[in-house]
Amino acid sequence: MVGEEKTATVIPAHRYDNPEKFGRVAVLMGGSAAERAVSLRSGAAVYEALKRAGVDAIAIDVTDSPIDALAGVQVERVFNIIHGRGGEDGVLQGVLGVMKIPYTGSGVMASALSMDKLRTKLCWQGYGLVTPRWQLLDSEADIDGCIEKLGFPVIVKPAQEGSSLGMSKAHNRDELVKALQIASEFNCDVYAEQWVAGKEYTVAILNGAALPVIRLETPHSFYDYEAKYYANTTQYHCPCGLDDAQETALQDIAVTASKVVGVTGWARVDVFIDSQGQYQLIEINTVPGMTDHSLVPMAAKQAGLTFDELVWQVLETSLA
Repeated sequence: MVGEEKTATVIPAHRYDNPEKFGRVAVLMGGSAAERAVSLRSGAAVYEALKRAGVDAIAIDVTDSPIDALAGVQVERVFNIIHGRGGEDGVLQGVLGVMKIPYTGSGVMASALSMDKLRTKLCWQGYGLVTPRWQLLDSEADIDGCIEKLGFPVIVKPAQEGSSLGMSKAHNRDELVKALQIASEFNCDVYAEQWVAGKEYTVAILNGAALPVIRLETPHSFYDYEAKYYANTTQYHCPCGLDDAQETALQDIAVTASKVVGVTGWARVDVFIDSQGQYQLIEINTVPGMTDHSLVPMAAKQAGLTFDELVWQVLETSLA
């Protein structure tokens, strides 16, 4: 049954074996989604790490079709570091599957499902996992029903965007209407989610095991795009401040949450612990950031993995 196995932190591999086992590796980065700039930064860091490890890697900026980007390029596998739609939503995974090129991370189904926050929440709820209450916002006609159901504050999200893009916190009706307008610009389902009063955590998953938990703290109203990638005021606590039993429980929930939606390879699960001590799942990312502000490298460092060793282990997921 999904989630029955206990978690364990990944044991660091402080040496590399033969990099030739990978063959030539294309690091696909960029893409045309809203997270393009972040992906380029992540991709550059991954590419340099692979080169340092002796891997025959090439960096490819995908600006349109991945088929065109790979045309005439002979590679044995792909390190996918394209965040957002087109790279994280099953589209690229399907293309690479048809081309019979192994790639890092989750497959088509898990990628597509995890990219859609609403469908992910439905799967978690169906399994009995806890996630904040929500309301779909098709139009302004849904505003009053949302207020009656969820109250204030709420956070409004485009269902298929990452990096907190298009997200807004609303404290009243006018702000909720404005938040809906902002999120609707991303051309996907929009929903309001009940605001969770509590502490925010993130759990990196690598090869089915949880890395040390990170607690996030920001003076912003929430952990938005600026707080994630540019602000120097964001604080990352690792160790996270939970006792051993609480951290293990949180790791187990994150691993279970990833298995429920079929995630493999690596991922990052975002969770709140509310004021009553309830663990509330927020979302899962199947192509997490790998920039100097990114969370998975921080968790890996706490587990004893250097950035280069982390990249190596992620690339090894493509061998499966």
